[in-house]
Amino acid sequence: MNHPVSRRTALKQLTAGTVLAGSMSLLNASDAAPVPARKGRVKQSVCQWCFRNIPLEELVAAAAGMGLQSVELLGPKDFPVLQKHGLTCAMVSNPVAKAGDVTVGGIPHAWNRLEYHDALVAAYEAQIRATAEAGFPNLIVFSGNRDGMSDEQGLENCAKGLQRIAPLAEKLGVNLVMELLNSRVNHKDYMCDRTEWGVEMCKRTGSERVKLLYDIYHMQIMEGDVIATIRRHHSYIAHYHTAGVPGRNELDENQELFYPAIMRAIVETGYQGFVGQEFIPRAKDTAAALAALKHGVEVCDV
Repeated sequence: MNHPVSRRTALKQLTAGTVLAGSMSLLNASDAAPVPARKGRVKQSVCQWCFRNIPLEELVAAAAGMGLQSVELLGPKDFPVLQKHGLTCAMVSNPVAKAGDVTVGGIPHAWNRLEYHDALVAAYEAQIRATAEAGFPNLIVFSGNRDGMSDEQGLENCAKGLQRIAPLAEKLGVNLVMELLNSRVNHKDYMCDRTEWGVEMCKRTGSERVKLLYDIYHMQIMEGDVIATIRRHHSYIAHYHTAGVPGRNELDENQELFYPAIMRAIVETGYQGFVGQEFIPRAKDTAAALAALKHGVEVCDV
């Protein structure tokens, strides 16, 4: 026997059904949710290490679902996961090698020391080839720490070392991109900690394939004047990274940089590369971390 249903009961049933449907769509977001429309003026990426609590396959799928085109700072072993989801690696991670008892190629021990060059050249030649074979644009390099060395000597040594691998990078169409990092808070004693030093290093190397990674977070800490610096030196910049200052967290109202204006300044230079989200989310659970990433992407979508 049919019973009449009151308006209130009908609304409750409709609401319950909507909630259930919403929950199911979240569980199947990678399959059901449409990729959000983006303005497209800023190509965006995310740095995997900041979301290392999330399995790579899950992060890549979530990034694709947000409309990102890249997950970066990955090595060749991870390239198949990106390619499975149709993403690129906007910045390939550095190789490491042994120079005697020293592990070289990472942030503290790199191109500013002549005694590391032979090991670095061999490791980077292989990484350049792998990057080119995958069709990816950029490979990160580091200066190394000062450890008592003068900045002038470091410039000379970095240029000498990078000149040894630049011809292969030129031949295969891969940019060698030295990252600018702060030496006040996160990377004590790192040499390439000023934009002017990095620009001079590019000039001395003398290759169009040697560029800079302008990390907005790091350079705000070291020198500020972010927009003017980008406008002045954009021809030497092949990649950008983001994060909130202070703290290196979300691009929210708790930090001092106004990212929409910075992104507009980058776009106005004619930049065609990627901006990588490199903030560390405060929340550790996956849903909250991905929500923070989505917010950061929206902030930079100008």
